[in-house]
Amino acid sequence: MVTLDEMSAEVRAEVARVRDLVARLHAELPRWDLVVWTAGNVSQRVRVHDGEDLFVIKPSGVTYDELTPESMVVCTLDGELVDGTRAPSSDTAAHAYVYRHMPEVGGVVHTHSTYATAWAARGEEIPCVLTMMADEFGGPVPIGPFALIGDDSIGRGIVETLTGSRSPAVLMRNHGPFTIGKDATTAVKAAVMVEEVARTIHVARQLGEPVPIDQNAIDSLYARYQNVYGQPAPAQR
Repeated sequence: MVTLDEMSAEVRAEVARVRDLVARLHAELPRWDLVVWTAGNVSQRVRVHDGEDLFVIKPSGVTYDELTPESMVVCTLDGELVDGTRAPSSDTAAHAYVYRHMPEVGGVVHTHSTYATAWAARGEEIPCVLTMMADEFGGPVPIGPFALIGDDSIGRGIVETLTGSRSPAVLMRNHGPFTIGKDATTAVKAAVMVEEVARTIHVARQLGEPVPIDQNAIDSLYARYQNVYGQPAPAQR
């Protein structure tokens, strides 16, 4: 296997950039109360134009206070360690499977955030009863199958559930949420948002049955948010 030192200067520079980004994004998980102790992980794909893609992920069992760009590990899309001094996250096989089978995905996040994980424990999808959900998820947040940690079973469940879905989040049954995005930043945002809607809809159900949103309205809200919301791209000069 080719080591990182044997790769081009361009690839090494991109890996360094992504290591820094992934290290910083891990700090967002405890900031938003999405993880405890060493649980959870963020990864981002490193696109390699003249070879196989790589990805950067958190090392296994390391506390968030200890995480630095240098402690991040680099793996192939088969989950093999390319660079780093520590063992990769226990969820590495799941991340690797997603990257292999969903080439459009550039970032993957896993948390055990309380409310989203509670829905996962019930094996129940989060219904789309908020305009925020229509915007972000384009419908309900689906439930994925039960799968054991250690091989690519979780990854298969993520891919099977999210293929053809507008949702960037899946609740793996009896486990917790996994989110995807064009990069790790958008996947972290999805992790924050899925916990927010899981909490809000749980509270709403204590008061009574939430009112569903018409599918046509969901489609309209999703299209607006995905294509119109935010600042336009700067004009080319």
